Amino acid sequence: MIDALLALTSGAMLVALFPDFGIELLAPFALTPLLIALARERRPLRRLLLGELAGFVFWIGVCYWIRPTLAAYGGLNVPLSWLALILFALIKALHTAVFAWLAGYSMTRWWAVPATALLWAGIERLHGPLGFAWLTLGNAGIDMGILARLAPYTGVYGLSFAFAAMSAGIALLLLRRPRSHIAWLLAMPALYLLPELPKAIPGEQQAVALQPNLREDAPGDVSRMANRSLLAASPAADGRRANLIVWPENPSGFYWDRDTRLREIAATLARLAQAPMVLGAVTDHPSGGVLNSAIVLDENGAETGRYSKTYLVPFGEFVPPLFGWIEKISPEAGDFVPGPGPSVATAASLRIGTFICYEAAFPHLVRRFPALSANVLVNVSNDGWFFRTAAREQHRLLTRMRAIENRRWILRVTNDGFSSAIDPAGRIAAQLPPYIETAGRFRFSTVSETSFYSRHGDWFAWGALAAGIALALLSRVLPQSRRRP
Repeated sequence: MIDALLALTSGAMLVALFPDFGIELLAPFALTPLLIALARERRPLRRLLLGELAGFVFWIGVCYWIRPTLAAYGGLNVPLSWLALILFALIKALHTAVFAWLAGYSMTRWWAVPATALLWAGIERLHGPLGFAWLTLGNAGIDMGILARLAPYTGVYGLSFAFAAMSAGIALLLLRRPRSHIAWLLAMPALYLLPELPKAIPGEQQAVALQPNLREDAPGDVSRMANRSLLAASPAADGRRANLIVWPENPSGFYWDRDTRLREIAATLARLAQAPMVLGAVTDHPSGGVLNSAIVLDENGAETGRYSKTYLVPFGEFVPPLFGWIEKISPEAGDFVPGPGPSVATAASLRIGTFICYEAAFPHLVRRFPALSANVLVNVSNDGWFFRTAAREQHRLLTRMRAIENRRWILRVTNDGFSSAIDPAGRIAAQLPPYIETAGRFRFSTVSETSFYSRHGDWFAWGALAAGIALALLSRVLPQSRRRP
């Protein structure tokens, strides 16, 4: 019973790290109760259940917004929407269950601190390939300047490793383990040797961000959107010409390949403003099906690039296995088709890397755009499906970490909020007021240098996974020299 309460406590603390709560100072302690329970529990099956319990609390607490979204747009009544959320949380909690099963072996050893931290960071890397990625433990360190210095080298997983190591050290301290087992944490001050994050410097260029505030079931007035964008782009606004215009992800079902009027209006807007343009639209796949795409026009209105979403949203753009009884949220008759992968569009002096909505949760995808020489990143999104829940702020938190990892400005433009300009240190440099129809200017700069993480990707996460599993197995097979606490 005590161990179950400890697991529940860790799950609740992990929830508290993120919006709606945002108590980031709990991050170094969040895993401590669970790790104490794992050190006490000898039986592998019990450890699996403890991890499942902690993970279930985390996923159902952080992603509670899935339920009202499925109820409103997925054709489910209230009981079925709760059932869908519970099944989702149970499945996602399997990651924490596997962590708990393996970490229990390492918690008995003198290498418990690095072994459990490596295992936690490595298992986090598996969330995307195994179904659904969202917040990781490291995202709680977005405003911790010293710890965030890791991100341009290790990605967010380095921050997760640091927090997990702190939690393990505190657990061992409370378990009265020898001080030598905790000495690993003496390496933490080495973080001060890493380069500081970029200073807050105003951007040298200006982008017009359109926030049309469209209802999910209402058609958009393309002419109205273009006129508002052109007004915001006018040099009369501040004496400077806009360098880029950005519309959000596919507002109101725009079909680029089928809608001649949409293409004409967008091209005319780019020509009149003499600025490149990024806009979201549905495009047709050559072999059938549709793609969620971002179109880039140059300052003459000619299409110069197109990126189609690689990682699709479960329930939003396709229905996962085992959930066929839920209607897909998007209005498309069939599932969307994944795009072929990252590409960069050149327009004027800009090399634009655009990722779409939920793809902000995938560090390994976003880093490929700077690796392809993108000097500014654009995230087009439509968070209107989430109502006024914490999902919006959680989503922007993910995007902020992508800015730090890649040392890039990110222009995040959404249908109804939170539209923001994010600087290379993850700071919100500007934002539009949410839930209103508006357009405004964001300052940004281009950056040519690539971070270590942009160039080399998830070397740390995959290495951590391999090392964490190896140390757990070694802990399992080597004879014990000490009694378990």
